[in-house]
Amino acid sequence: MNGGHDLGGMHGFGPVEIERDEPVFHHEWERRVFALTMAAGFLRKWNIDQGRFAREQMPPAEYLATTYYEHWLFGLEKLLHDRGLVTRDEVAARLVGHGGVVRPGADAKTLKRGDVEGALRRSRTSKADEDVAPRHRVGDRVSTRNIHPLGHTRLPRYARGKRGVVTIDHGVWVFPDSAGNGLGRKPQHCYSVRFEARELWGDATTSRDAIYIDLWDDHLEPA
Repeated sequence: MNGGHDLGGMHGFGPVEIERDEPVFHHEWERRVFALTMAAGFLRKWNIDQGRFAREQMPPAEYLATTYYEHWLFGLEKLLHDRGLVTRDEVAARLVGHGGVVRPGADAKTLKRGDVEGALRRSRTSKADEDVAPRHRVGDRVSTRNIHPLGHTRLPRYARGKRGVVTIDHGVWVFPDSAGNGLGRKPQHCYSVRFEARELWGDATTSRDAIYIDLWDDHLEPA
């Protein structure tokens, strides 16, 4: 979707400030949001692409005024509410210290602290084992589709309708544009595609620069 999250190539947001020796988490609440998201994902009520799509639906003004893990928290609350696991009233009550006893659902799985690392290492939520023929080869010139879907897509807005060259075939993966919208896995090849900076942003950019974007078969057409 064309939302406030899709900022690639846009001007007016100031410089990117690189924090020296940046910690993984700046505050304890960020660590907790990350842990809650991982634990809730273990319930298998949504996939990683639906998680991304939930964050993308944060109102644009709110998205731009909040931090990375606030986006994660918004997405988690939305997923829990939309799947009927936690109501908004229950969240509000918990925030003021009036939450009741939390009881897991009948079919809930518990992710214990000692099992987290192993569960993450074994996770194969996006890699696909299906034998699917590639539509493109390394060295092929391709064009990206000019799409503006209402749902989730991994094709950035600034790279739509542009020409590039396939440089790497990553193999077969779940198609996020399908999985993120609840339409199934639709496994297909994912490629690293090289785009000249001038192809994306015009002649005012330097001819020395290029970027690489991971894109799927359904994002691409022969150039």
